[in-house]
Amino acid sequence: MIITNKNERADFVAELPPSESPSPTPTPTATATATATPTVPPASQPVNLSTRLHVLTGDQVGIGGFIITGNGPKSVIVRAIGPDLRRFGIPDPLEDPVLELHGPGGFTTIVNDNWRDTQETEIKATGLAPTNDLESAIVATLAPGQYTGIIRGNNEGTGIGLFEVYDLDTAASSKLSNLSTRGFVGGTPGDAIIAGFILGNQSLPDRVVIRGLGPSLAAVGVPNTLENPTLELHNGDGTLLFTNNDWQDNPSQAAEVAAAGLAPSDTREAAIAVTLPPGAYTAILAGLGGTTGNAIVEIYDRGAGP
Repeated sequence: MIITNKNERADFVAELPPSESPSPTPTPTATATATATPTVPPASQPVNLSTRLHVLTGDQVGIGGFIITGNGPKSVIVRAIGPDLRRFGIPDPLEDPVLELHGPGGFTTIVNDNWRDTQETEIKATGLAPTNDLESAIVATLAPGQYTGIIRGNNEGTGIGLFEVYDLDTAASSKLSNLSTRGFVGGTPGDAIIAGFILGNQSLPDRVVIRGLGPSLAAVGVPNTLENPTLELHNGDGTLLFTNNDWQDNPSQAAEVAAAGLAPSDTREAAIAVTLPPGAYTAILAGLGGTTGNAIVEIYDRGAGP
């Protein structure tokens, strides 16, 4: 788990060279040598995705979407953390988070208030049980598809909360490939939306696109949008790796984002395309000049490349 802000960084916390068969020549005196066909080994992949944000009420609760891609089911634990953030110096934590997990058609919504309520044994077995009884957790085996976790405060409570998804079976033929979290960006560093991700399971670098969206959300009915999002990308030590204000500012970055089919629809929105070694990373979504509003931070896993 990564919990971090601009002033303090705490540690949050990825193979196949087939060859062609020999092909004998039609003459009795020579045989063609087998030639290896190079392929791209698998890159590291997200093993943890999380977002820290200010959870309010109504349309400003925390909404975290994630996508599972591949051929088989994926075992995960989804957590909503609040009171434990106080240990890391986070002020005004969400005192009693409630977690909802929604899925594609036919999926039965799962709701958890306090993590010991229904799955205490399963949650403890993961080694990722929350430290506070008021926090929420859900263990589930999910088919490939799109899922949404909603974090809100019990009895309309508000505060800083952390939404997390952990991959419990990295050997499965599916993976966590996208995180998209919508929340409210306030005017101070502590009110930014902070998305963390850990790349692991393999040793090779992974291509990642990170986006910060605001203005375009108005077209899908989101009120009070963040008019000019900015992005920062930090490593696990807190070192600043990249920044972006408007996604077209850097032509080479813009070309890579567009080639991935992920160009934001508004020039004021932010995007970073980067290749990263295994490790822990943090993306911070804020408003230019301390502006505020509803926004989305997204992390896309793109694999090792062609």
